[in-house]
Amino acid sequence: MKSLRRALAAIGLVTALLGAVGPSRAEDVTYLLPAPLSLPAFGPFVLAQQRGYFKDEGLNVTFQVAKGGVDVAKQVGAGNAVIGGGIGDTSIIVRPNGVPVRSVALLGGGALMQLVLDKDKGLTTVKDLKGKTITVLAFQDTTYFALLGMLASQGMTKDDVNAEAAGPVNVWKLFLAGEADAFASTPDWTAQVMMAKKNIEVIPSDKLFKSMAQAIVAADETIQKNPLLIQKVVRATLKGMKDIMADPAAAAVDFVKATPELAGKEAFVTLSFKLYNQYVYGGQKVLGEMDEARLSALQDFYAKEGLIRSKTPVKDLFTNQFVK
Repeated sequence: MKSLRRALAAIGLVTALLGAVGPSRAEDVTYLLPAPLSLPAFGPFVLAQQRGYFKDEGLNVTFQVAKGGVDVAKQVGAGNAVIGGGIGDTSIIVRPNGVPVRSVALLGGGALMQLVLDKDKGLTTVKDLKGKTITVLAFQDTTYFALLGMLASQGMTKDDVNAEAAGPVNVWKLFLAGEADAFASTPDWTAQVMMAKKNIEVIPSDKLFKSMAQAIVAADETIQKNPLLIQKVVRATLKGMKDIMADPAAAAVDFVKATPELAGKEAFVTLSFKLYNQYVYGGQKVLGEMDEARLSALQDFYAKEGLIRSKTPVKDLFTNQFVK
């Protein structure tokens, strides 16, 4: 009887110890995005969430939306979010203003921005746009800066065109309505125009000006004090990006499951993902790796155009430690 009691006591002790240890609790992470999650631009993030890649890394990720990439950087730099989504050149813009963030992964070797022209108006080159109306998201947005770079490559300036800041919907709707001759686009908006069967010419910005893809940004302090967390977020997000590259149609189905407001629009999401594959995601020897020389040249342009008050040592703008 004593041996039975001892055995039961031992079992109880083990059970208590297991209960005390228990399954490890997922780490809560706030992932800040520059625009609503329903944009196919955020496919890698959504797929990582929907397919359980964040969960597999022991992360409980909550997405929140900021007011554009610069606001994301400010919030991340201030410690209000652990990590966020921006553009590869976001750190170029914000670090001179004392915001201590850098890119920790670049989502593709291409550029986010394409210039879309109305072929029915006989427009096929940047030089054709002299005196024409071009809609842009905003004058403080990196897609607009990419447009300036494209114009500069052809010996033109913003004074040679009529640029209009139209916001995230009208930027492409005004073009569709024929009220703009061209617009500074992203694959999401390019897909919207293609779905409407508009006769267009698409010029990827990096054919003329080496602007960049989206990036994951983190604060210097988090990178220093909690590199394992950054590693987990980057690894899961890049896995989502790889899924889109491998099978955009299947990825679109899961993306729509996670964003019910796009129910029935799988064809649009699939086309958007295909355009991201075509224009943005490819071209990296190591997935997620920042091209230092390209980043440096981009900063030189920003300084020359007076878009930043000062230059930052390039090594302070990014790190590739999480993609190797």
